[in-house]
Amino acid sequence: MYSFIARQPILDLNKTVVAYELLFRNGESNCFPNIDPDQATSNILSNNHLTLGVENITNDLPAYINFHSNALINNFPSFLDPSKVVIEILEDVAPTDELLSTCKHLFNQGYKLALDDIDFNKKWQRFLPYISILKIDISEYSLLEIGKFIREINNERLILLAERIETLEQFEQFKLLGFTLFQGYFFAKPEMLKQKNITSAKQNILELIGHASCETLNFEIMSNIFSSDPGLSYKLLRFINNPFYGRSQEITSLKHALIYIGDTELKKFIALLALTNLSEDKPAEIMRLSLIRAKFCEQISLLKKVQVNPPKAFLTGILSLIDGILDHSIEGILEILPIHQDIKQALISNKNHLADYLDLAKCIEVGNWQRIDQLIKHLALTHDDCLKAQETAITWADEMLGTERQIN
Repeated sequence: MYSFIARQPILDLNKTVVAYELLFRNGESNCFPNIDPDQATSNILSNNHLTLGVENITNDLPAYINFHSNALINNFPSFLDPSKVVIEILEDVAPTDELLSTCKHLFNQGYKLALDDIDFNKKWQRFLPYISILKIDISEYSLLEIGKFIREINNERLILLAERIETLEQFEQFKLLGFTLFQGYFFAKPEMLKQKNITSAKQNILELIGHASCETLNFEIMSNIFSSDPGLSYKLLRFINNPFYGRSQEITSLKHALIYIGDTELKKFIALLALTNLSEDKPAEIMRLSLIRAKFCEQISLLKKVQVNPPKAFLTGILSLIDGILDHSIEGILEILPIHQDIKQALISNKNHLADYLDLAKCIEVGNWQRIDQLIKHLALTHDDCLKAQETAITWADEMLGTERQIN
């Protein structure tokens, strides 16, 4: 049995990822309408946790896991480590006496409990002594209503988590209201109302990414770009001698270094290095998400065996958040990038096979299971294909980020 997992980051006041919310879906079995959603989470955890390894999905950060009432009351997987999970009580759960008793028990066992999408109803008041985190969907209420609710509960022990934070302005507003945890794509959105100019240094890095999409690499041009940036040159040489690649070589020139790595690894390395330099003042999650999308799209492309340059899918994924990294419109960025028209079309008009791969990656991120099923059918894939691609992408991204830290 296989299960999809959507992994949604939770960030703190410093825009650092401190946890992930995991949304489980039981692969092909959940395509059938007679699956009981109340049992889905606990069943999947019980059957898959030991092989999937939730800690591998979260990179050893805490996991927020959704539970319906029956799963909590009757089928709670007690093997979950209280220090590594937060139990989310979903918004459609009835606040019964039985559920309250279960919350008391879990609280006494050391588990942290979160109320998801709390609706400000007083029916939850008696649960609050056992709740650690309140999750509020900011799209459901006005700023005034949320502020009033917070004043009424007046409980400094509770941690406030704002969901659907999409802009820096919203992030700043809810910080002032006392929220300390945040979910949403605000870390990946342009932060300036007026777009910044792209500096010549950043333009060189973008050109480096663009050259990586060519079927035949021009090492002369690329070595000249590296030569103009001592920091990039240093990282290139450090990368070659990194234990992650298990080899060591005396390099005589930058061109020698580029040729030594080989086309395939060089293209990935360029994307990693360039993205690192472009996102220096951004939360690390935007880079991690870009890498996951890139590897996922590449894996799907390999499965489809489409007769195109393999790095196209990879570059489509890695450039999918470049507007947020550079605080600039995607159209403006792509105008100065010498990348293939297929990639540009995928990122702007969403109307080709590369766009489908990226759409599938995005849907898995947010747990849009219905759209996932449609795309899997459209692309003639299996749920197993997507699961393996997802697991490979997450593992690879975390490994690459570990390598990037070693070469800094």
